[in-house]
Amino acid sequence: MSIKVSPSVLTADFLTLSQDIKRLEKAGIDMLHLDVMDGIFVPNISFGVPVIKAIKKHSNVPLDVHLMIDRPHRYIKEFAQVADILGFHYEAGSDVAETLKEIRKLGCKSCLTIKPCTQPEEIFEFLPLCDMVLVMSVEPGFGGQSFMPSALDKLTKLRSECEKRGLNIDLEVDGGINAETAPLAVAAGANVLVAGSYLFCDEMEKRTNYLKNL
Repeated sequence: MSIKVSPSVLTADFLTLSQDIKRLEKAGIDMLHLDVMDGIFVPNISFGVPVIKAIKKHSNVPLDVHLMIDRPHRYIKEFAQVADILGFHYEAGSDVAETLKEIRKLGCKSCLTIKPCTQPEEIFEFLPLCDMVLVMSVEPGFGGQSFMPSALDKLTKLRSECEKRGLNIDLEVDGGINAETAPLAVAAGANVLVAGSYLFCDEMEKRTNYLKNL
């Protein structure tokens, strides 16, 4: 399975975001990771549909929208209009199966996300409804945190279960991904890497290529 890179715009300078998106696309990224936070499910607020709609005008790659919001089923229709991949948290208070089905029905790829406190076995039953599963390797809500090694075992268990069921699902990891932690995540089963501060720098192209070639 080839490695895909999904840069998180949360750490970008929003005044120069369109320029950074063009640089990232030139470097060969596979998608853009957009963290939507409501100040309720996580203790931070980011952006919503209007900003994503604006980003879509400047981007030629799929938009990987990560809803970190309370009861996300209430907003699936709105976000499905601007997302290519639409994910939400298992722990966020929505009917998981119905929300995953709704995302697919609306034409998006579905992604189910788990926080560090959630064990992978809790979501095994939902894997057939997922196009991607996101394992958080930090507590969601803020960028720049350190990678939690406990995510590696979760990735291994999820990859093993997917193979056991014959499911071709992308496994994404988000939080503290850099030159040291990315190889560990890939070895554990991840094939989609979300990186923020590691990529938004002067070595954007070099670091993107490094991740893609793991």
